[in-house]
Amino acid sequence: MIRHGEEVEMSTEEASGGQKRGIVRYVLIISTLLAIIALSIIWMTGAATGPENPTPNPEESISEPTVAPEGT
Repeated sequence: MIRHGEEVEMSTEEASGGQKRGIVRYVLIISTLLAIIALSIIWMTGAATGPENPTPNPEESISEPTVAPEGT
């Protein structure tokens, strides 16, 4: 720290009160990559174990056909 009258000149490490190592950057990069890998595994295993082309069975239909109200 260097003083020039009322002005104070500091380095970035002195101003921040510590060292700048960039650890947060590595944590963010690693966690993002792990999230991408986990979601990719979930997506691929779901696609591999799911049915190829599911066709709906009309007998398993839950809803009843709708009828238009009278007078319309």
